[in-house]
Amino acid sequence: MSGSIRLRGSIQRRLIVQLLTGAALLATLMFLVVQSYARDLAGQSQDEILAASVTAILDSAAVRNGDLTVDIPYFAFSMLGNISEDRVFYTITRNGEFLTGYPDLPKPMAATDTAPRFRTDSYDGESIRMVTATRRMSINGQPDFIEVTVAQTRYGLRQQLAGISRTVAGFGLGFFVIAALFGILAAQSAIQPLRQLAGSVSRRGLSDLRPVSAPVPAEMEVLVGALNGFMSRLKASLARSEDLIAEAAHRVRTPLTTVRTQAEITLRRVDKPQNRQAVREMIRAIDESSRAAGQLLDHAMVSFRSDHLEVEDVEICRLTRDAVSRVVPMADLRDIELDVTIPEAAICVKGDAILLQSALLNLLDNAIKYSPPDSRVYVTVRVVETGVEITVQDNGEGFPKADMGRLTRRFVRGSNTETVVGSGLGLTIVNEVARAHGGQLLLTNSSEKGGACASLYFPLA
Repeated sequence: MSGSIRLRGSIQRRLIVQLLTGAALLATLMFLVVQSYARDLAGQSQDEILAASVTAILDSAAVRNGDLTVDIPYFAFSMLGNISEDRVFYTITRNGEFLTGYPDLPKPMAATDTAPRFRTDSYDGESIRMVTATRRMSINGQPDFIEVTVAQTRYGLRQQLAGISRTVAGFGLGFFVIAALFGILAAQSAIQPLRQLAGSVSRRGLSDLRPVSAPVPAEMEVLVGALNGFMSRLKASLARSEDLIAEAAHRVRTPLTTVRTQAEITLRRVDKPQNRQAVREMIRAIDESSRAAGQLLDHAMVSFRSDHLEVEDVEICRLTRDAVSRVVPMADLRDIELDVTIPEAAICVKGDAILLQSALLNLLDNAIKYSPPDSRVYVTVRVVETGVEITVQDNGEGFPKADMGRLTRRFVRGSNTETVVGSGLGLTIVNEVARAHGGQLLLTNSSEKGGACASLYFPLA
C-alpha cells in the first residue's frame, strides 16, 4: 500500500531545517554584533590611553629662562606598555620643526583646533594607531605651538580582538547547538500528535470504524474531523453491505428450499430414467446454491466478528459436545457414527463463542460430508502444552497432497471432491476463526485410520 502513496518531503525535516537555519542566522548575527562592539570598545580604550599619554607629555612642556623644555614623564609610555607588548613611537615638534622622537613618523592631519586628532596608518611595516594634540604657549611674548604625536602598533589590539572573537564564536556555537537541540525536540513534539493519531488508527481492526475521540491539537481538528467523517461514511457503507449479504442469502435460500422440495416431489413422479437423472442434477445444483448462500453468510459473519471479538471464557469441552449434538441428525442420515473423546474436566479458552462454534460446525460438516456411508468420524479434545487441540478425523479420501497448501483459500476445493456438494468456504472460515483467536489450523492425512485430519489449536485462557 505504501508504494501508492506520493511522498513530498517531510514536515519534521522541514521544521528542523527552518529552526536550525533560524538558529544559525541568530548565532551569526550575535557573533557579528558582539565582535563589532568589542572592536569599537577596544579601539576606544586604546584611543583614550593614547590621548592620556599625549596629554601627559603636553602637560610636561614648560618655559624656563625663556626657553622651551619638555620632560617626557615615564608614566606617559608605561600606561601604553601595561596594556600590551606593542611598540610605542612619538614625535614632538615646535612650530612645525622637529624637536625629538621619530622624525620619519607619518605626518598627522592638519590641526583645526586643539582637540586630539586620531589616525590609523602604517609605520615600519606595521599598522599603527596615532594621536596628535597641539598646545599653544607664549615664549618671550611670542605664540609658540607645541605638537605631540604618540603612536602605538595594533598587534595587541588584534590579539585582544582575536581572543574576544574566539570566545564569542564559542558562545555562538554553543547557542546554535542548544537551539538545534531545542529545535529538534520542538519538531518531534509538533509531529508527535500526528504519529499518535496514525498509530491509533493503524492498530485498529479492519472493521473498527469508531470515531477518533482522543484529544488532538487545534491545528489537527480539520484532519480528524475529515477522518471521522470518512470512517462514518465507510461504516454506513459496510453496514449496508452486510445487511445486503444477509438479506440476499436469506432470500436465495428460502426459495431454493421450496424449489428443492418441489423437485423431490417431481422425482417421485417421473418414470423415464433420463428425466429422473435430469431432476437429480437439478436437485444437486439447488443444494450447491443453497450451501454456497449459507456459507457466504457465515463467512461474512466471521469476517465482521473477527474484528469485534466478544471475548469471554469459553468452556471448549461443552462447546464441542454441543456442536457434535447438532450434527448428529446429519450423520445419522448417512449412517456415520461419531466417536467422541472429550475430557470431563473444564478446559477454557479466551474467545468468541459464536465464532468458535461456527469453526467446529464447519469441521464436523466437512468430515461427515466427505466420509463414506457406514463409517466413523473421530472427534478428540486434548490439552497440549499451553493450549487445547480439537481434532476431527474422517475415513474419506483425505486431502490431496498437491492441494494441501491452498485449501484454506476462499472457494478452493480439493481435486477429489467433484462428486460432493461444497462451496470452498468451510476451511476458509475455520482458518480465519483460528487466526482471530491466536490459534492455528493444521491439515494432515491420517496414516493409521485413513482419511483427512483437521486439528484446531487455541491457547488456554
